[in-house]
Amino acid sequence: MKIKHIIFLFLAAILNNSCAEIQSTKTLRLAHSVDTQHPVHNGMIVLGESLERISEGKLKVQIYPNGQLGGERESIELLQIGSLDIAKVSAGVLENFIPEYKVFSIPYLFRDKDHMHDIYDGKVGKGILSQGNKFNLEGLTFYDAGSRSFYTKSTPINSPDDIKDMKIRVMKSNMAIAMINDLGGAPTPISYGELYTALQQGVVSGAENNIPSYFTSKHYEVCKFLSLDEHTSVPDVLVIGTETLKRLSDEEKKWLNQAVEESKVAQRKLWEESEKECLEKAVESGVQVFYPDKKPFQEATVELVNEFKKDPLLGALIQSIQNN
Repeated sequence: MKIKHIIFLFLAAILNNSCAEIQSTKTLRLAHSVDTQHPVHNGMIVLGESLERISEGKLKVQIYPNGQLGGERESIELLQIGSLDIAKVSAGVLENFIPEYKVFSIPYLFRDKDHMHDIYDGKVGKGILSQGNKFNLEGLTFYDAGSRSFYTKSTPINSPDDIKDMKIRVMKSNMAIAMINDLGGAPTPISYGELYTALQQGVVSGAENNIPSYFTSKHYEVCKFLSLDEHTSVPDVLVIGTETLKRLSDEEKKWLNQAVEESKVAQRKLWEESEKECLEKAVESGVQVFYPDKKPFQEATVELVNEFKKDPLLGALIQSIQNN
């Protein structure tokens, strides 16, 4: 009986320790819409690894890729009600909730990549990230999403005239819609997950995105003309719900912020490598790459830029970015 009693106590102790361990581990759910081969997804893998290391296993991230929990708009709404903890979304979609993010959809806003990163990491970028708390959202960091360019099925785009009357898929972004309108095209908002089929079936004639997204989504299989006009540089944003933030201790927030910083640095390096690799593979698969003169595109969208400069909020942000 004594032996049975000792065994019972031993097993009870193991069970109690296991329960304590489970209770001491907190897992944050992170959703995004891109493929698992995408450099942004790989940046979030680094986030999870860093967070587990820094917290010694007390705080973890579970990633739901490929739009498993819905599109980006749905993810944002889930964050707001506390049903999701973190999401990676495009600033182009986030602008529908937080107006300051509209500035990133301004055509030809940045002088170069260094200027872009300075804005993301500096006073302007941090100020924009903080604006979401009014909407139960809090920006954690900007991930590099490169520059967006056009890709098409039948004919390449080398000037704004080539876009006239062409149905171009855009994000559900008012700024992206306005830009295509100014270039003479027919903007067609379609969710990212439905785009491949829409291109196949001819619902749209082309789309616009960065090189890694164009390749990892396999859109190059349908659209063999890639025109690198680099009209906008719309970042991806890592966003956490304020409901989740309330549940984190100060120490857990510190762990998370450190892991986010490490993932940002890693993601930008991964992005640079991926852009080069994806472009090379696209060309190998038969894609024709064009480098149109950007000046006609800038001239065609200058009225759009000037119109938004009249907006007190966006005008001040544009000025701050251009003066940086």
